[in-house]
Amino acid sequence: MKATIWGCRGSLAAPGPDTVHVGGNTSCIALELEDGTPVVLDAGTGIRLLGREFAASSSQPIHLCLTHLHVDHIEGLGFFAPLWNQDQDLHVWGPPSPIASLEERLSRYLSPPLFPVQLAEMPATVHFHDLPEEEFELGSARVLAQPVAHRGPTVGFRFEEEGRSLAYIPDHEPYLGVAPGEVEPEWLSGFALAERVGILLHDAQYSEGEYGSHRGFGHSSVAHAVAFAEVTAADRLILFHHDPSHGDEQLRSLEARAGELWDRSDHVPTLGVEGMQLGPSRRRDTSHSAVR
Repeated sequence: MKATIWGCRGSLAAPGPDTVHVGGNTSCIALELEDGTPVVLDAGTGIRLLGREFAASSSQPIHLCLTHLHVDHIEGLGFFAPLWNQDQDLHVWGPPSPIASLEERLSRYLSPPLFPVQLAEMPATVHFHDLPEEEFELGSARVLAQPVAHRGPTVGFRFEEEGRSLAYIPDHEPYLGVAPGEVEPEWLSGFALAERVGILLHDAQYSEGEYGSHRGFGHSSVAHAVAFAEVTAADRLILFHHDPSHGDEQLRSLEARAGELWDRSDHVPTLGVEGMQLGPSRRRDTSHSAVR
């Protein structure tokens, strides 16, 4: 399993001279599984460039897994080249709703007046799936999707394959109303997704100072991201969902702050950066309480 970051910005795309190093595209990760199954996590603006890569390769089925339907996580979907290929099968997975189907909810954005073309007019064959509560298989990987603390129906993902594991929780506020250490770890939102995971890509949108005025927005401070990674015993933390107002220098400062807070000497937290490739390593013991 290999992961490539195509977009790591949160809330709003932020192109410009101050974001050249980290990148300005919103959330999008490409996963290449051992059996070659292509999986995409979220459809932020980063999915546009990823789509070019798919357009140049075979048209095998693609699986798009959406954490939630806030605009920054779906705004690139209409510019995803495979969606315009009549020979392409695209499977879209997203959190269920008792009010409207996943197709109906996505069509609200991909239709006039917000988008010039309706989703139903796009040439690809699109299959919509509500994410199940239980673990399921996707290609050669086992996948767990569970609700996490964020505004609106939102999930995080955990992928397991041949002893390697990756958790993707880009929008998450696990310490809403509590401080680190005040509750048993198992009660924390997202704990089962991240427990003893090889790589954790986690929301780290705010500095500690900024978080106070953004409490309840559904995002974490860098300090909370570190605390969550440590309590779940994640091997490696990748700081993700960068605030659109944070330029490269400020993000480097937040990365340094995460290193100061980290209580281990190995695998110091790292900024998620566009183009970064991640290959989870095997652990001696990959068992945890939720995925077996």
